Amino acid sequence: MRRINSFPPIADEHSEILILGSVPGVKSLEMQQYYAHPQNQFWKILFHLFGEEFSTDYQQRIDFLKRHNIALWDVIESCERKGSLDTEIKNEIDNNILELIDNHPNIKTIFCNGQKSYKNLIKLVGKDFKIPVLVLPSTSPLHTIGFDEKLNNWKIIKDFLQN
Repeated sequence: MRRINSFPPIADEHSEILILGSVPGVKSLEMQQYYAHPQNQFWKILFHLFGEEFSTDYQQRIDFLKRHNIALWDVIESCERKGSLDTEIKNEIDNNILELIDNHPNIKTIFCNGQKSYKNLIKLVGKDFKIPVLVLPSTSPLHTIGFDEKLNNWKIIKDFLQN
């Protein structure tokens, strides 16, 4: 088992919501990109929600997030893990989510991409955190509900954005 690290957050002064994953999987670490596994539905869901043409270009994906005031990060800063399964995560150290929120006061809601990020975040900030924390179905290909059901659940993020 090897120690892995998450990526820096994608956030700016306009970020209104924060989407938190757990920690990058093998393909994401290899590509040094959030949600790089081609079967992870994260990017497809977001582009679909905003009616934009899907792009595999990572810089265009980052620009997309910023254009829609979406910040992105992982709850776990580093951990030991074999493979990409959240259930294999051991000896985790959390990212400083509180500092990110303090430094980006326009973030009014946190959305967790799956149960692992949600459970870790609640351990970190408590159930009565100063801004709402909502859990969404994981976009991982291992989370077996279909694309349409995931998309329908993820639509809620648009209710929390000004644009």
